[in-house]
Amino acid sequence: MPKRSAGILAYHWKDRRLEVLLGHPGGPYWNHRDQGAWSILKGEYEEGENPEAAARREFMEESGWTLSVPLEPLGEIRQRSGKTIIAYAAQADMDPATLSSNMFEMEWPPGSKRMQFFPEIDRAGWFALTEASAKIVPGQTGFLDRLALGLARLHNGGPKRAQSKG
Repeated sequence: MPKRSAGILAYHWKDRRLEVLLGHPGGPYWNHRDQGAWSILKGEYEEGENPEAAARREFMEESGWTLSVPLEPLGEIRQRSGKTIIAYAAQADMDPATLSSNMFEMEWPPGSKRMQFFPEIDRAGWFALTEASAKIVPGQTGFLDRLALGLARLHNGGPKRAQSKG
């Protein structure tokens, strides 16, 4: 069965400009990668688990921030690896300097038999959509597009309806 992840794309407005919160993965493999390396805050969840609850849990584990605001579904995207990511949007305002990610353990350097701990997310930041599109893992750009489209519809009063003449 393909793996599944659930996550939250937090957003806010700064000087009337939409910004999204992305996290940079921790660990030595990601140290020198920036463009195309950032991600929504997400993690795997089990069969039968509520994806929204999993998204909230993973957001908290990777950032230390608890979200109690309503979440808006952004749908699913299937990655090239076969993994499916389901994402939700949440209007929120966190200070990236207060990020407190959980840790993972791995052998580093490889073959050294020395185990080291690294944060799952080593930093977070708010980015305008254009910058976020360059920074986010390419398979997740669809979530940025869906957020922008959904907010545009909301901001413009929703989809246009035909007016009846009469």
